[in-house]
Amino acid sequence: MKRLPFFGMLARQSPMIGLIEHYDKIAECINIIDESMECYVSGGSCREFGELTKAIDRIEGHADTIKRYIRNHLPRGLFMAVDKTLFLNYTKSQDNILDSAQQALHWLAIRPISIPGAFQKDMIYLLDEVTETTVLLGPALKATINLVHGAILDREGTKEAYRRVRRQRDKVRRLVNKINGDIYNSDMDFKDIYQLIHFTECLGEMSHNSENCADILRNMIAR
Repeated sequence: MKRLPFFGMLARQSPMIGLIEHYDKIAECINIIDESMECYVSGGSCREFGELTKAIDRIEGHADTIKRYIRNHLPRGLFMAVDKTLFLNYTKSQDNILDSAQQALHWLAIRPISIPGAFQKDMIYLLDEVTETTVLLGPALKATINLVHGAILDREGTKEAYRRVRRQRDKVRRLVNKINGDIYNSDMDFKDIYQLIHFTECLGEMSHNSENCADILRNMIAR
């Protein structure tokens, strides 16, 4: 171990590196939801939803294993590169992204519904924008790790990575509100309305939790 000013004792393998492995599971979940939406919108044949939900459950379970390992192998607080409470809060918020993705697919899989053509484009667009929010979190996380470990000194560039996540989250929020309003005021069956709105809200929560992650990362580098 090497002693660094202001950063305490850093182990050869920082616990923050494990956050990247955990983050990679988000992309896998997004890919499955993408496939699910294509099935709904196209109305064609695709993988069975039972298979898709099992796949996303496996990914989420693997992510939980990574999270537990990270938490169970933390160094003493004195040797942490960042505040331990912030670190634990971050792991929870990042895990919530996966939980929301899991819930989104389960709501979509409850029963088959036909998405009206008027909503198909907006639903795909929403998923793309939610995906973008989670994608933007990746560079923000890596920049934070590099900054707190002294690998880079670009604080302003790191802060801008957080701002991009927040701006994208605001875009998703407005889109979710618009889609939910359009769905609720449609002539669809109420069960279909209820199911679709819960699906879009779960997607919105994915974006919201990504913003929470960015806010916690910002606190990690605060002076």
